[in-house]
Amino acid sequence: MERATDVPESATFVAETGKPRFHEGVDDPSARIAAALDEVGPRLKRLRSMRSVSLVDLADRTGISKSTLSRLETGQRKPSLQLLLPLAQAYGVPLDELVGAPEVGDPRVHLKPHQVNGRTVIPLTRQPGGVQVWKIVIPTTKNKVEMKTHEGYEWLYVISGRLRIVIGEHDIVLGPGEVAEFDTRVPHWFGSNGEVPAEVLSVLGKQGERMHVRARPKAGERQSS
Repeated sequence: MERATDVPESATFVAETGKPRFHEGVDDPSARIAAALDEVGPRLKRLRSMRSVSLVDLADRTGISKSTLSRLETGQRKPSLQLLLPLAQAYGVPLDELVGAPEVGDPRVHLKPHQVNGRTVIPLTRQPGGVQVWKIVIPTTKNKVEMKTHEGYEWLYVISGRLRIVIGEHDIVLGPGEVAEFDTRVPHWFGSNGEVPAEVLSVLGKQGERMHVRARPKAGERQSS
């Protein structure tokens, strides 16, 4: 009797007219592609919100109609290369960042910094939706206050330097290790205080979402340094 050898662990046997056979790679590539395309709309909407760009402004920059842009973000219009290329150029991001294309053949995470309004922004999360995290380096030249509003709730943690943050009527300067959190529907701005560059972590959550602290030191207990 013939022995079965070298059968891949991922093989799935299928009975067909009484003769067994196996298929390798049962994961359907077309399903993966469809799932990736479904996430393009939310990713485009989140990116536009982060940049505080209106649909009208984006339409002027890309030459794509406002209605088409809106349908792209809501998933009513399938993304195409013809539409995504001008959007990637307008946002100043790689095309694969819009479609969430995985790195092929290299399991390491590649952080891709890019410039946003004169600041260096490094995305630390890749999954669409949910909490988004960025590392931002702000030069001393970015000290002009330009208030904005958008949906969400944001936390800013200062890694180094000095960060000036204006929230509504509050105008404060934070140093390393200090944190600010606020509802982004309140007019706000953050940047350099003009003295030294600031390096910060920005965490943006959904509207009404707050940071939850699960562990706190007991009363009178000192935290280890």
